[in-house]
Amino acid sequence: MKGMPIALAIEPTTACNLRCPECPSGLRSFSRNTGNLDQKMFEKVIENQKKTLVHLTFYFQGEPFIHKGFLDMVKFASDRGIYTSTSTNAHFLDEKTCEKVMESHLDRMIISIDGTDQETYSQYRKGGTLSKVLEGTENMVKARNNSSLKGPELVFQFLVVKPNEHQIEDVKKLAKKIGVDRVAFKTAQLYDFEQGNELMPTQDKYSRYRWDASLQKFRIKNTLEDQCWKMWHSCVITWDGHVVPCCFDKDAAHRMGSVQETPLSEIWKGPIYDAFRSQILESRGQVEMCKNCSEGTRVFAS
Repeated sequence: MKGMPIALAIEPTTACNLRCPECPSGLRSFSRNTGNLDQKMFEKVIENQKKTLVHLTFYFQGEPFIHKGFLDMVKFASDRGIYTSTSTNAHFLDEKTCEKVMESHLDRMIISIDGTDQETYSQYRKGGTLSKVLEGTENMVKARNNSSLKGPELVFQFLVVKPNEHQIEDVKKLAKKIGVDRVAFKTAQLYDFEQGNELMPTQDKYSRYRWDASLQKFRIKNTLEDQCWKMWHSCVITWDGHVVPCCFDKDAAHRMGSVQETPLSEIWKGPIYDAFRSQILESRGQVEMCKNCSEGTRVFAS
């Protein structure tokens, strides 16, 4: 490894206000420690990486806007010329917060909207209120329209599951009506899928899994070839500083090191990371977090 990562994902918090059924934050099922990102640690990482870092995602697990210093961290990165993005359930986007989003110069905001009516939405977004999502989105559109500052690209992300797959065309119309820039349809990662799952969509295009008649079970479509571009391009930093290879390692089982103890540059080029990259190139299918990976098959933009 000669270069440095051009993209990072940093976790502002593991806390979330919702209880989505296929999410460790929603299920409150983490085996790792939970908490909030320390801003000083964050700033140190960004200062060290600002010359090579191109894209910073403020998301791993949890709802970023729960962290009180979230938008201050966004501005810190934006001021250093780094493209910034985040993903939110939009329940905290009141008018004042949206004004602060504009001031932070956030470049892209992904808004999770998995249904166009409350009954459908709440079948996956447990504890969520669709009217709050729509109100928050409208507040963000209004703040952007009323500001002389460049605002974030607004993306509706629609996680396609069986209860909502009939609303794919409806969410496109809703996005256009509100003023959202585009819709991204995402396939759902299911933890229990081999014998089917009530969330598995019937439309093959939007499912990560396919029935294998010879094995008499569903299997992931991904062929899991012994390669992964992410290992040479990006990594994830948890709220408490652990560096993990990618966003599929939700419980931080593959810890390459900690930025609280070692600079990211040393971790990125260190022997633990090199050994993991070698494992990916030799037998990726044996790495547990890779067995449910759909990289390259999971998002359809519209």
